[in-house]
Amino acid sequence: MGRARRRGLAEEAADCIREAIFAGRFPPGAPLREVELAAALDISRGSVREGLAVLAREGLIRSAWHRGTKIIDVTADEAEEVYAVRAALERLAARLAAERATEEQIAELNGIVDTMAAELAEGADGPRLLAFDLEFHDRIYRLAGNRRLYDGWEGVRSQVRLFQLTRVRLGYEAYRAIVVDEHRELVRLIGEGDIPALQQAAEEHVLSACRALCGQLAGMPGPEE
Repeated sequence: MGRARRRGLAEEAADCIREAIFAGRFPPGAPLREVELAAALDISRGSVREGLAVLAREGLIRSAWHRGTKIIDVTADEAEEVYAVRAALERLAARLAAERATEEQIAELNGIVDTMAAELAEGADGPRLLAFDLEFHDRIYRLAGNRRLYDGWEGVRSQVRLFQLTRVRLGYEAYRAIVVDEHRELVRLIGEGDIPALQQAAEEHVLSACRALCGQLAGMPGPEE
């Protein structure tokens, strides 16, 4: 990790630790120790503690008395909880976006999908494709125009990113085969205003990702293998 810049030390610490988690330098389930993080970031333990509190609010880490702080585990049970919440949020976000989106905004969504397709053709890796995937959904939530809905998305976004990064790492070929078509279909349904079909597609888009990840996790060797 690079040293934290003096912007707002707690926020900088949260940003640095979050990106280190997403980059795989701290794997799911790994402990996070204030003393080591403070030394690595060249800031006080208090600032690190505040930064960890930010990540705890995002659901990315958990702390327990006498057990310390650790990154959440990526398990089937955890995935089913996170993706169930996300599926409900996506249904509402998609409907509201379809009701509000202008032709220009729909074109912008198509532009993100076009970028995905171009990146895919150029051999982009999984994390880069996922960045555009999340940008697409960020845009949907902004188009929905509901502040509390967007807050709900922000509350699970970091968890979704961690779970999706695991999904991509364990099954990149399967992910790359569907990522463009699934998002293109969502844009088409938003443009047509077919709300029932759109809500079903938005929900299935999330639940199919959950099934894929859970299947991948089930196929992983256990500790004794």
